[in-house]
Amino acid sequence: MKSNGFKFLLLCGAGCIVPFSAALAQSEADEAADPNVIIVTAQNRSQNVQDVPIAINVVSGEALKASGVTDLVSLQRVAPVVQIVNDTVLTRVTVRGIGSNSNDEAQDQAIAINIDGEYINRPTVLNAALFDLDRVEVLRGPQGTLYGRNATGGAVNFITRKPGSEFAANGSLSYGNFNHVIAEGGVTVPLGDIGGIRASGIYSDRDGYNYHPNIDKRSGDDNTWGGRLSLRLEPVSGLKINAAVERVEQDIVVPAQAFMNFNAAGNSPGAGCAANPGWVEIAPAVPGTQCIPALTNNLANVDRSTYNAPASGLGSNDLKSTAVRGSIAYDFGAATVTYTGGFRETDALSALGLSPAYRFNTFVGNTKTHSHELRLNGESDLLVWQTGAFYFNEKLDVERGLFRLPPPPFLLGANGGYVNYFFRNVESRSWAVFGQTDVKLSDQFTIVAGLRYTDDKRSARYRDHGGAIANPSNPLFNTGNVRPTNPGTPLRNLTLGSEADKLTWLAGVNFKPDADTLIYGKVSTGFKAGGFDSVGQYAPETNTAYEAGLKKNFGASSQHTFNLAGFYYDYKDLQVGVLLDTTKGSQIFNAGKARIWGVEAEAVIKLSDNDTFSATANYVNAEYKQLLTAIPVFCVSGSGCRPSGGNGELTVGNLETTPGVVTQPNLAGNTPPMTPEWTITLAYDKVIPLGDMGSLTASVFSTFKSAYFGDVFNYRDSKQTAFTQTDLSLTYAPENKRFSLQGFVRNIENTRPLTYAGFTVAGPDDIYNWQFAAPRTYGVRLSVDF
Repeated sequence: MKSNGFKFLLLCGAGCIVPFSAALAQSEADEAADPNVIIVTAQNRSQNVQDVPIAINVVSGEALKASGVTDLVSLQRVAPVVQIVNDTVLTRVTVRGIGSNSNDEAQDQAIAINIDGEYINRPTVLNAALFDLDRVEVLRGPQGTLYGRNATGGAVNFITRKPGSEFAANGSLSYGNFNHVIAEGGVTVPLGDIGGIRASGIYSDRDGYNYHPNIDKRSGDDNTWGGRLSLRLEPVSGLKINAAVERVEQDIVVPAQAFMNFNAAGNSPGAGCAANPGWVEIAPAVPGTQCIPALTNNLANVDRSTYNAPASGLGSNDLKSTAVRGSIAYDFGAATVTYTGGFRETDALSALGLSPAYRFNTFVGNTKTHSHELRLNGESDLLVWQTGAFYFNEKLDVERGLFRLPPPPFLLGANGGYVNYFFRNVESRSWAVFGQTDVKLSDQFTIVAGLRYTDDKRSARYRDHGGAIANPSNPLFNTGNVRPTNPGTPLRNLTLGSEADKLTWLAGVNFKPDADTLIYGKVSTGFKAGGFDSVGQYAPETNTAYEAGLKKNFGASSQHTFNLAGFYYDYKDLQVGVLLDTTKGSQIFNAGKARIWGVEAEAVIKLSDNDTFSATANYVNAEYKQLLTAIPVFCVSGSGCRPSGGNGELTVGNLETTPGVVTQPNLAGNTPPMTPEWTITLAYDKVIPLGDMGSLTASVFSTFKSAYFGDVFNYRDSKQTAFTQTDLSLTYAPENKRFSLQGFVRNIENTRPLTYAGFTVAGPDDIYNWQFAAPRTYGVRLSVDF
């Protein structure tokens, strides 16, 4: 029996020390008036970012618009320390080597994503458009106390623009190559002395980045629109109300993956895995021959912008997402009580063309979520404290299947058929109570302590079908464009469940020798709930993180900053997704141990009133210390292969290498996916005054990333070599700054780094797949602001 009552009392004892006298050292309004001060709410209260003992990137709304950021993936242009990639219709986020790489319906993100306090979890939902933002805060490292659920790697907070007290209108229109049109804007109408209302929206339309000569078509286009109506009210002193309703729709041609078909003539490993270079026999003691493409070099020959589409053609994704969220805060002097809530429903229907001749159809993809937080904040001469409770619920209903087009090389019928077809009904429920206190020991020393108790439960019904054939006379069935009317008796009809609870904590000390310097050290823990896949259960993952840092302002009016942080992570049971074959889907393995450590430095220097230089350097050393897993293999011959030949998986629990027994592979020493060792950025902004005519601003921003791998196996064909990407812009603004005109070019080098790589066995097929980031883009942007 869990000691929930004891843990609740322990948490309240730590977090509910409530003093009743408030004293603010500097008001938020005073700080905001200083152009060198950036106000953030990373710790659920307004603070100068240089006073927050967290490694944090802050990007303003204007910088986001100027860089063409309209979705989560494009955020990486201005926050490259975060790896944000797209795998067909799934968006994945990695911070300091920690992320989620699974497609499983019960798998969660490792980075907490929030929009105005609304918690977002599904990788499909993360595709929704981002617009009319005030700023983005990227918090690096575990945020287990205040953000809790699945924030083992960090958090990304999007803060939307709120209505002001005066009439305002702003907008921008840009046009670039690939016929890319982005229109974005908003209008604020004041409601007397009590608040305002704002209507905003975005429209984005673009041709695809990828050309496929075999069908003379492009993939990866964008057709997205979104709208939001926001309300801000302050009807009485101390009461603040914010509310918003938002609708986003997206209808795109899904980016097709480049691929190598190892079953095509001349591509197989052949007898003894020796016909083509780079193939390795992985289990010589086992009857038969099992090969893996550990050292093949096919990626080097791929044109990342022009390649053939699969025989199943291009895919589509139709996403519709509606959200309602808001907050109510009342300051009654001694403390402030705040409720924040969000509701969202997303329907994502897709048909993905996959190599060599598959269609992965999602006929039902409905996600309903709601999250709620009730928080009490207070501040006195000695203490800054907060305590609260959080609840999250998610219901996921999925019907999808993988269709193999005819002519089939295996017995699915003359019209093709579904390799798998399954229904998933998953419900996740999580609640938590938390508290955090800053205790001021002197003018220079502050200690920080926090606790969070989380209780997580998940239940599901899985119905899995295989080899389903229906409507053989319907020509649409031959192309995989209709759902089977009778998928047959389920191969598996499972009722699944998992639950876990965890007490996470934070302990730290802050030292301010002067007003311009912060030195901090802390130890914190993170927790990501366990779950299940179609194979079995997996355990929660935990992280104990050690971090120390320096934040320094210097120069007149503190216009220069220098920040330094070092961290060490000790992960246990790190959840790692591996796609074995399409009859099982993705399987989650728990890495026994993972070690991640690194150093991060950043500087902003005002060389003059018109010249600003900034630079960052981030080093991450990440490695699995133990990861027992399964490996997809190409079966050449022998009883160890399936009768149809061409695929299999290598996994057995017995760890003795004896004839007929496979040693379970251990990927110890491998690097987690999407984790470059070095990420370095350089930026320079030059303002050229033009007198009464206004000014020109020239900007350059360059990013270097060292090599990284696209999967946990670290094969050569999953390796992205080191690269740079450089953006340039030139912006004219008149003296009154009512409008601006910008010319821009992004990714001058035209580098298209890997966003996905993996060796997959599907039915009898053995395929290597790749997907790539955006190429060079350029255009002009006109903005107005009244």
